[in-house]
Order: sequence, then C-alpha cells, then structure tokens
Amino acid sequence: MKKYIIIAAAAALCLIACNKEGGIADNRTITVEASIGAMTKATYDGNKSAFAAGDSLSLFAWLGENTSIPAKLVVNNVTNKLGEDGKWAPATQMLWDDMTSQHYFMAVSPARKVQSFTADAFVLNPAADKYQQSDLLIATNVTGLVATSNPVSLAFDHAMAKLNVKLAFRNQWTEGNPPVAPNTEAKIKGLEVTAKDHATIDYLKKGVTATGDAAQLAMNKIENAQWTVLMVPQEGFRTITIKLEGNDEWLGGNDTYVFTHTADIPLESGKYTTVNLVVGRDQITLDKDGISINDWVAGEVVNNGEAQVPEGK
Repeated sequence: MKKYIIIAAAAALCLIACNKEGGIADNRTITVEASIGAMTKATYDGNKSAFAAGDSLSLFAWLGENTSIPAKLVVNNVTNKLGEDGKWAPATQMLWDDMTSQHYFMAVSPARKVQSFTADAFVLNPAADKYQQSDLLIATNVTGLVATSNPVSLAFDHAMAKLNVKLAFRNQWTEGNPPVAPNTEAKIKGLEVTAKDHATIDYLKKGVTATGDAAQLAMNKIENAQWTVLMVPQEGFRTITIKLEGNDEWLGGNDTYVFTHTADIPLESGKYTTVNLVVGRDQITLDKDGISINDWVAGEVVNNGEAQVPEGK
C-alpha cells in the first residue's frame, strides 16, 4: 500500500510541476495586436479598411536601448499572419526574454526579409496588382514593455506616399457650337509620372530615402478621369505625362501632354497628394483646386502651373 501511495504522490507532484512550467511558458509568450493609423488600411481604389485575414507582418524585439536595433534579438523576423478569428498567429513561438526586462519592438507589413534596419533596400512596384505589396507599413513600440504588457500594441504608418490625379476637360471634345454636352471627357490612354522608384528604409525612424534615377512610372486607372499610384516619398517630383487615344482629331486629337509644375509636387510618407488638372486642346493647367496634400485627411494647396504638348511634336 505504501508503494502505491508514494507513486501517487510523485505523480501529483509531477502534474503540479508541469502545470507550473506551462503557466510560465504561457506568461512568457508574446502576442500582438496591430492597427494601421486609426484602424485603417488604404486600398487600391482609395477606400479604407482594417487589416484583413491573411495579412502578414514581420516582428522584431530586443533588449538594451530604444534608439537602435542590435544584432542580437529576442524576436528575429518572426512572421505573424492574421487569421479569420482576428488574431495574429506567429510562424514560431515568440517568448519574452524574461519577466522584468524592458523589451522594444519593431514590425513591418507585409512580412519581408529585412537586410538592414537603417538602410534596407526597397523597390516600388507601381502596378495595381502589386499595390498591397508596395504599401509598406512600419510600426514601432519603444516605450519599454515587460512580459505583463501582452498583447503588444503595434500602430502602423504608411512608409510610401500616394499620388492621385483628377482630370477635367475643356469643351473641344464636345460636338456642337455651342457645345450640346459640356465637359465631355477626352479618352485617356494612360498617365505616367517621372519619379524615383528605389529607396532605402530606416525602420526605427520610419524614414524613407529615395535613391537612383528617375523613371517613367505608369499610373493606375480608377476611371477615365481619375488615376492613382503609390510613390516613393521624394523631393524633385514635378512631371506628369498624359497620353490620349481614340479621340476624333477635329474635336480634340490624341496628343501627349506633359504637365511640369513650377515647384516640387509634395510626396510624403503616409500622405496622399491630389493633382487636379484641366485638359485642353493645346495645354493642361491646374484647376481651381490645384494640388492638395492630405493624411491617408487637409493640407497645402498650390494653384500655379501649366502643361503643354512638348516642342517639336
């Protein structure tokens, strides 16, 4: 009988120990909750929505100082994916280093392989089907959290800028004299911007530095008179090209128009710039709303500038 009592007592002690260890493991497990700005995420057509199931983020955590990310990490680029249940599930378990030390966090979405925390190479793909991939989001939480701070709150900001172009049309594309249907739209083949599409990213500072040479980047059509594209934040951007196709020659023709602003058109991280243009037979001008820059919602307006058919055409 004594033998059975000893065995039962040992089993009970083992169960208690196992539960205790499990409790410690649970307390040391890092979980996250994430939002973009005010719980929103910009999509290709300009609407806003929350993070969606299937979205991913890469998480980094460290000890030491909150002013730099060291080589030795507590959590090193662990991919978390948002499930249908609204919870972020890590690819591998993430644990606090201990229960009392201050931990600092950085995350990037969508999940990506980070080669450098201060100058990570980034190439923008402006195509509509690559929009979510190019909409780089960065979050930091460097207040100094301990293991009782679960879940870790991550508020993401847009690293890229967004450009919208809205077109209005003069009446030479309208039949009749006087025009019987004012403001008929010219048919637009496409819009391009002349800008840099390479950058380096400083994640902790959420800084974006444009690099390389300017290229011709195609904008994405929302409708004939509205176009949009993600842009690398940069200075020196001034030129938008508008190509017409399918218009009767005697109404308005099919010229290529180039709008070159007299000053830089702002492109800032987490903001969208709207350029309002009026297309005419021999020139393009800014309309009364000019150029505005808004959070990703009021800002700067520029009202001077002109575009025209390039010389020699």
